[in-house]
Amino acid sequence: MASPKKTDPGLVSLINDLKKASRENDAPIWRDIAKRLERPSRVWAEVNISRIALHTKKGDTLIVPGKLLGAGDIDYPVTVAAFKATSGAAGKITAAGGSVLSIPQLVKENPKGKGVRIMG
Repeated sequence: MASPKKTDPGLVSLINDLKKASRENDAPIWRDIAKRLERPSRVWAEVNISRIALHTKKGDTLIVPGKLLGAGDIDYPVTVAAFKATSGAAGKITAAGGSVLSIPQLVKENPKGKGVRIMG
């Protein structure tokens, strides 16, 4: 198995943990996210709040394999996990009653990845 060509030890650890969770829980979504995070960071997803508001409904759980940005507004609660999130984006989602998690937190809460949507 070839190791990822990333230099950030936290990111390398996250990618390995996602692959392990995928194998252990028979959840292909975590392997997909790991593969997306192995790509160069210049092609990672950058998702604005407005896009989340456009494509989700109340109570959805989604994952952003990249950065969550704060442009736009949302007026209903959603759960979002992202590799990085701006403080403005996190504030808008929590103000709407939702929550912003890290990817490892989402894997811990939902090991099978059931009902999780990928944005980006």
